[in-house]
Amino acid sequence: MQLSTSKSLEITQIAESRIDQVDFQNLVFGRVFTDHMFECDFVDGSWQTPKIRPYGPLSIEPAAKVFHYGQAVFEGMKAYKDEDGNAFLFRPEDNFERINKSSKRMAIPEFPKEFFFEGLETLLSMDKAWIKPGLGNSLYIRPFVIATQNGVSASPSDQYKFMIILSPAQAYYTGDVKVVIAEHFSRAADGGVGAAKAAGNYGAQFYPTNLAKEMGYQQVIWTDANEHKYLEEAGTMNVFFRIGDTLLTAPTNDRILDGITRKSVIQIAKDAGINVDVRRVLVDEVVEAAKNGTLKEIFGAGTAAVISPVSGFSYKGEQYDIAGSDDSYAKRFKSALMNIQHNLADDPYGWRYAIN
Repeated sequence: MQLSTSKSLEITQIAESRIDQVDFQNLVFGRVFTDHMFECDFVDGSWQTPKIRPYGPLSIEPAAKVFHYGQAVFEGMKAYKDEDGNAFLFRPEDNFERINKSSKRMAIPEFPKEFFFEGLETLLSMDKAWIKPGLGNSLYIRPFVIATQNGVSASPSDQYKFMIILSPAQAYYTGDVKVVIAEHFSRAADGGVGAAKAAGNYGAQFYPTNLAKEMGYQQVIWTDANEHKYLEEAGTMNVFFRIGDTLLTAPTNDRILDGITRKSVIQIAKDAGINVDVRRVLVDEVVEAAKNGTLKEIFGAGTAAVISPVSGFSYKGEQYDIAGSDDSYAKRFKSALMNIQHNLADDPYGWRYAIN
């Protein structure tokens, strides 16, 4: 191993890369990780010197508050490589702003911007060989923060660990996705933490999602906690509905995550002259549209899956299939986004961020 420093970073490099042990043609999402990881501790009221070191286990007390009170937030990002070997991020400023927004909601101290970007760019430069070119290939980036103070008193931690780990990825979902519209369970409630990428939000989804899988569905479209009348998110993604030629999606609020892919889809759709209606979407209007044939598409949008088309849904025991459209918005938006991400098309929005 080699120890060095880079500006404000302390770097320990791995002795020998594990990359030759990885089958990049048969990756399972989120199971394989690169050679190095980034970490920075919050102690005595401030963030300490950030470090990059070989990927490996952590030593943490059983009484660390993350285990007892769930003080943990995370982000999902990706790096891409074009055919010339150039690497890019997609809208990383949005991810940085959102993890600090999530942290604030969970009483976690915000992370310094210079630490975030220097750490991320250095880490990606060191493990650049793990980013494979080609559409559908990427390097999934998981920044996260956990509460590490030792003690089980019900109060915010005074110690934290900020980390970034990297995982090579291919397509997240394959095949048709069928969903259940939730009638009893909700993802988030007014005044809660739905707008934060808090770890517990996702853990709470697993049980109702398992129930959906037992019925032959892959995901749940969540409804509002008060009346279960309005459609909010799909699984771990924002959700869009195409009725006729209008694209509908719910507005962001304290229940719905401000998705970066969601914002990008809305911008691309508007620039293409598509009517985008951002408003509360009733379950009944989507069911009626499915019955009368005007529901042309449902798709999820998120970092891991990019765009995930839904081929059918269940509500109150009834199955509704979606025939799709020759002029698929989902395919159109996915192609536009991936072409920007992989440097195959112009980027009029300035979303692509080069890694030196």
